[in-house]
Amino acid sequence: MRKLLKGLSFSLVFLMAFGCISNEKIIYLQNLEENTPIEDGELITYEIPEYKLQYNDIIDVNIQTVDDLLSMGFNNQATQMNGQMGNVSAQNGGDIYYMTGYSVDQSGNIRLPIVGNVNVKEKTLEEARVTIEESLRKYVTSELYVKVKLGGVRYSALGEFRRPGKFVVLQDRMTIFEAIANAGDLTTVAKRDEVLLIRQYPEGTRLHRIDLLDRQIVASPFYFIQPNDQLYVEPMKVRETGTGENTAQTLALVFAGVSSVALILNLLK
Repeated sequence: MRKLLKGLSFSLVFLMAFGCISNEKIIYLQNLEENTPIEDGELITYEIPEYKLQYNDIIDVNIQTVDDLLSMGFNNQATQMNGQMGNVSAQNGGDIYYMTGYSVDQSGNIRLPIVGNVNVKEKTLEEARVTIEESLRKYVTSELYVKVKLGGVRYSALGEFRRPGKFVVLQDRMTIFEAIANAGDLTTVAKRDEVLLIRQYPEGTRLHRIDLLDRQIVASPFYFIQPNDQLYVEPMKVRETGTGENTAQTLALVFAGVSSVALILNLLK
C-alpha cells in the first residue's frame, strides 16, 4: 500500500511539473531572445502590397450614370441596402456577395450584363475598375461612376480555435489577430508558435509557418490576412497525455484518479 501511495505521489509531482502549459507558450507578441526586441511604442513600418484579383474571388461592382446620380442622389440607396444585407448575412454565416457580386472564373474573367466577359486576373481593384469602365464606354456615352470593391475578406479557421469555421468579414483588410479574434481566439492547448497559413497565389498554393508568440510577426508579410487564406492550428502534446490545460484541471484529474484507485482497493479488501 505504501509503494502504491508513493507511486501515486510521484505521478502527482510529474503531472504538475509537465502536464501544465506555461505562460510562455500562450502569450502573444513576445520579444524572443534570439530576435532584436521591438519596444512598446516603437513604430513598425511595413508595406502592404495591393491585392491582385485571382480565381474564386468575388468583387462588388457598382455602376452609375449621370441619370442614376440625379435620380437617386450621390448616396445610392441600393448600395446602402446591399451593405446592410451584407452585414446581416455575414453575421448569420452567409455571404450576400455570392448572390449579388461577380465571381472571377478560372480564366480570370467576370461576366457583366451586356458587356460580357471582362478580364480582371492579377489586377488590383483600381486596375479592375479602369478596365471595367473602358469596357462600358463602348455602350455608354454619358459620364460613368464605377466602384469596385472586394466582396469582403474570406478565410477559414481550422483546428484549435474556440469557434472554427469559414468566415466572411466585410472590410478591405484584416490582421491575423483580427482573424483569430473573429474565430473566438485559440484554445489553451493550441500551438501558437507553429500556425500553418495556407495562402493562394496566382501560380498555386503555398504553405507558411507562423509564430504568433514572436513580436516580429507584425513586420512580416503574413501579418495581414488575404482573401481565401486558411489557418490551421495543431494541439500541443499535452492533449495526447490527457492532462489538464492548467494546474487546477491537472490536480482535479489526479485526485479523481487517486480516489478511483483508493475505492478499488477498499472494495478488494
